[in-house]
Amino acid sequence: MSETETTGASYAAAGVDIEAGDRAVELMKEWVKKTQRPEVLGGLGGFAGLFDASALKRYERPLLASATDGVGTKVDIARQMGVYDTIGHDLVAMVMDDIVVCGAEPLFITDYICVGKVHPERVAAIVKGIAEGCVLAGCALVGGETAEHPGLLGPDDFDVAGAGTGVVEADRLLGADRIRAGDVVIAMASSGLHSNGYSLVRHVLFDRAGMRLEQRVEEFGRTLGEELLEPTRIYSLDCLALTRTTEVHAFSHITGGGLAANLARVIPDGLHAAVDRSTWTPGAVFDLVGTAGRVERLELEKTLNMGVGMMAVVPADSVDVALTTLADRGVDAWVAGEITERGEHPTGATLTGDYAA
Repeated sequence: MSETETTGASYAAAGVDIEAGDRAVELMKEWVKKTQRPEVLGGLGGFAGLFDASALKRYERPLLASATDGVGTKVDIARQMGVYDTIGHDLVAMVMDDIVVCGAEPLFITDYICVGKVHPERVAAIVKGIAEGCVLAGCALVGGETAEHPGLLGPDDFDVAGAGTGVVEADRLLGADRIRAGDVVIAMASSGLHSNGYSLVRHVLFDRAGMRLEQRVEEFGRTLGEELLEPTRIYSLDCLALTRTTEVHAFSHITGGGLAANLARVIPDGLHAAVDRSTWTPGAVFDLVGTAGRVERLELEKTLNMGVGMMAVVPADSVDVALTTLADRGVDAWVAGEITERGEHPTGATLTGDYAA
């Protein structure tokens, strides 16, 4: 019999390294601390994160908003590049920008990191990205879980997910019931692909076009990998700033499903959002995916954000203040469409015209 057959089984022998997990927790503590809000109680390492709900007493009727998400196959780009400190930024964006759509202030998030083998420095780098994203979203990272799954994931494989909570005053809840004909649709520029459509992007650029992550692309002014790993823009505090400075009726976070489908989710029955493509030019990465894969425009538009990461629906008399507020915060934004009666339109939102050259 071999030595392994004559000795007792152990968790470590099965591939789970508890000591490495403990070291990862120690390494991430400094980053988690940077996300703390006054309402957070206790420190990292407890069984549950604690948030002082008495802070909600200032609300007349507080509504809690929650969301959960991941970043999809973008994690494989991070793995191949050996860059782990930006993917957490994407995670916070995907969760908290969903929460802010209803007008809710992000409060806290918890994460779940699943790895084939715990490399403490890598796990800490992922948490660093989550913490930096939390600072940009104004929320706290109150806890999470790192799970080691040997045999199911390769030693360098990983995935991330998160769940977040926010709060909004009931009478300030945003959504379809506030939208009226004559409202204006404002688009906010994305930072790139964000965190959706990477299965299509990877198939087109790697499998069909034979491109490499280290390949420099002149249109990007950097390598393909650097472009694909560009973090998702976090709009949470920008959207909240809009609600404080002017009247906003609704937001739409442009994620999986594309611009028209996501905008339609906040358009009430009987009304229609007409968005004019000629008001902006999608970034070079969208053109590359379309050209390299001969992907039809409608397929691109229902998969990728096409250069718009968030949309706001505001009354016509709020447009100037809204655009000024966003410009002051460094957000590229423009009037992209309007709300009309539904008429013969079969869906709640459509794209018209051609993109600007």
